Formats: sequence, structure tokens, C-alpha cells
Amino acid sequence: MTETPKATFASNEAFGRALVARQTFEKEAVWLPLLTVHHWNAGQMSIKGKTFTDCLIEGPAVMAVMGDTRFEDCAMGITTDMRTLLYRPLGEKLAGVVGFEDCHFVRCKFLQVGFTGSEALLEELQTKIIKASDGVKPEGAIQ
Repeated sequence: MTETPKATFASNEAFGRALVARQTFEKEAVWLPLLTVHHWNAGQMSIKGKTFTDCLIEGPAVMAVMGDTRFEDCAMGITTDMRTLLYRPLGEKLAGVVGFEDCHFVRCKFLQVGFTGSEALLEELQTKIIKASDGVKPEGAIQ
């Protein structure tokens, strides 16, 4: 009788640790649910200090923009009304969101991602956001 191999998650665990340790992502698709769960498994409840350059950032997800997170020449989503992508917090804390703290996004495209954060951030995103659907930057767009 042959022994049935047991499932092992060592490769997934190693992949998760390597993903969490990375500080830069360049020219790749980043699936936020996967990135988030590996950070949570590592005991990190937000994603901190990472740089994403020329990436496709994919949801479904709502991104809580915290600290000094910056967007430079990014296409924030496909919609005719940018307010569709913005969520105003109603309480003191947020649950069920992906926290990004002190991250930098350069020339990234966001797909199926909503955004939440401070009132000032939401106002800035609403008025200076770049729509991926037309690729046209409004005057004073986020740099």
C-alpha cells in the first residue's frame, strides 16, 4: 500500500513571508486580497513603507490610506463619477479594509479598488484624481 502524500503549506508560507518582506513592487499585478492576508498572517494589520511602481493594483478591496501614503501619476479607477470609489468612515475605527501606511504608488493603475481615509484625503482624491477610463489628468492632479 502506498502512502498518500500529506498536504504541506511550507511553500505557501515561504511565499507569504517573502511577499511581506518585499519593500518594492515593479511592473507587476498586485492582488490586494492576497497581499493583505499574508501581512495579516505575519501579524501586520497594515501594509507599511512599500513602493509600487508601474503596477496594476487589483481588488476587490477598499484601501484605507494612512500616514504619508502618496499617489504619483496614478490612474485610480474606471468610473464616470470618482465619488463612486470613495468611502467616508462613519466611526472612529475602520474594519474590513486594507490599510496602507507610508506607501508610495508611482504610475500605478487601480482596478476594483475603493479608497477611504481622512476627510482631507477624500477631498483631495475627489478633486485631483486621475480617471483610468480616460487617462486624462485634471488640472492639479495628484503628483
